[in-house]
Amino acid sequence: MFWKRKKNTSTGFECSLCGQVHAEWPALAFKAPANYSFLSDIEKTELGKLDSDFCEIHYADQSDRFIRVRLLQKLNNACEFLEYGLWVSLSEKSYLDYKANYNKQNHEASYFGWLCNDIAEYEHTSRIPCDVITKGNNERPEIFPHEDFDHLFVKDFYTGITKVEAEKRIATMFKNVG
Repeated sequence: MFWKRKKNTSTGFECSLCGQVHAEWPALAFKAPANYSFLSDIEKTELGKLDSDFCEIHYADQSDRFIRVRLLQKLNNACEFLEYGLWVSLSEKSYLDYKANYNKQNHEASYFGWLCNDIAEYEHTSRIPCDVITKGNNERPEIFPHEDFDHLFVKDFYTGITKVEAEKRIATMFKNVG
């Protein structure tokens, strides 16, 4: 979801999709996994399939499968979280299981996945190993980077970032999107 700050007020964010003003922080969301975004328009048409929650890329020798997930970034000394709307790749078996159970209210499962977005504040975030935990009530799965993976993004996930840093990331998103 893409957001923009409501004009002439600091009381909320106006959603560019629904037009409503929301008081909570916007999610920093990606429309597609980086693997799909890197494709040319012709390749997207010929090889790819993308909707709001699933993405597939079918090459001659392999198929890549992705699902949309969320990550809640802990903030130090604050009650809020910074939410990311990200994509992860899954194995064929995990992807098919998730897709088959997508509309089941109480389906809960855990999968292994690889983060597939490049987050501006970090270098090389694609290919960070994650646990993907599905939620009941058809909520988007939540991811947890593997704590033993040596990367600043993983360190920040477990130790938290400042509220000032979170606000800076939101401001950067507004500058780049809306």
